[in-house]
Order: sequence, then C-alpha cells, then structure tokens
Amino acid sequence: MQLAGRMPDQAFTERTFAFACQVVRVYRTLSRTPNFPIGIARQLLHAGTSVGANVEESRAASSKRDLAARLGIALREARETKYWLRLIVATDLAPDVPLGEALAEVDELVAILTTTVRRLRQG
Repeated sequence: MQLAGRMPDQAFTERTFAFACQVVRVYRTLSRTPNFPIGIARQLLHAGTSVGANVEESRAASSKRDLAARLGIALREARETKYWLRLIVATDLAPDVPLGEALAEVDELVAILTTTVRRLRQG
C-alpha cells in the first residue's frame, strides 16, 4: 500500500490506527515488566500513537503543503517509535516481550511515509 503523494486513504488510516493499538498493547506489557524504565515505555507510547493521530489529521489537510507538513510529522513520530523499539531490543530491556512485529510494521510505515512526503514536497 502506498500513498503516492496523495491524501491517505481509509485503509492506510486504519493501518496506522491498528499500529497505535499494537503500541498500546506493547506499552501495557512493558509497564508490567519488572525493572523496565517507565520513561522509555512512555516515550514509545507517545511517539507510536502519534503516528496514526497525525495521519488522521492529514485527511483534513487544506492544501498539498499542509498535507506534506502533517504527514511529515507522522514520519518523524514513526522514526522516533522505531528508535525506542530498537533501543529496547538492543539493550535487552524486555527480552520476553516480542517486538519484531511492531518493528517490521514501523519499518513499513516509515518507508511509505518517506516516499509520500518526498513526492508531495517535490511536486
């Protein structure tokens, strides 16, 4: 699924909503993990849920420039989410929490949003 430099369709909006739900579930698991730094869990929650919120907001964009700006924010939040997930894995903070699916999904979201924002800013 690609946006190809246009307004996000309902399917992409639903996909980013499903990702936000996945992040909430990961957050809940992390917050119950003994000795897990709650600040990192909160950062992940904030960034991960913000992706979908900003994609939803972009559906009401008033211009191509506004759309690029809103999706650009979603892209930054997706990259931040990827950072927190990678940090958790790299530091072995939650070895029993499966994060592979969330990492794979955020990689795809970053790729889609990068292409879309680039095309919107070029055209």
